[in-house]
Amino acid sequence: MRPLTDRTPKPLLKAGGKTLIEYSIENLLNAGFKDIVINIAHLGWQIRDYCGNGQRWGVSIHYSDEGDTALETAGGIAFALPLLGEQPFLVVNADILCDFPLACLRNRRIDLAHLIMIDNPAHHPQGDFMLDQDGRLWEQDLEQETEKLTFSGIGVYHPALFADIPPGPVKLRPILCAAMQNHLVGGTKHSGLWLDIGTPERLQAISGPDGSFIRP
Repeated sequence: MRPLTDRTPKPLLKAGGKTLIEYSIENLLNAGFKDIVINIAHLGWQIRDYCGNGQRWGVSIHYSDEGDTALETAGGIAFALPLLGEQPFLVVNADILCDFPLACLRNRRIDLAHLIMIDNPAHHPQGDFMLDQDGRLWEQDLEQETEKLTFSGIGVYHPALFADIPPGPVKLRPILCAAMQNHLVGGTKHSGLWLDIGTPERLQAISGPDGSFIRP
């Protein structure tokens, strides 16, 4: 997202008059999630200053500060575990816009993880994982040709998935793939609105000249 993120963290970029992180907070609140942990790293103090304790949205916000070195997704979640408790928790990327009904994930029964999947967007045509008829996700399918879907950035995880991760940067995909080999990762396909605001061009495409949000 450079040069936009040289001085502003991505979650504080605006679309439709709101910061990206506001959409996530409001969606979580509307779905009944009121205790929120935000991972911060690059320019994270700006997010802390902007969101505060969450009172203005009616939620409670705590922060897991990764410092100057971002810990990747799995490393960041593992670092935040002391704030997340012992029960499964929902993780939502702060740089996506999605109308998936998060409320249905509040009491979702899972093994180690349950991911929300989408059709492959133009910028990620190869997809990530395959979803079988039993609702299980796989990295590859040797018996039949099944189209891969793309991970939306929304998932429910059990703390045990991250229990043995060493301190430092750790990517999420290898952790998920290891769990998939043991049939411990489920998935649901979402066919509604999903946008990954990963480039200045994608941000501009959904932002009207008057600051309005343009739905694709």
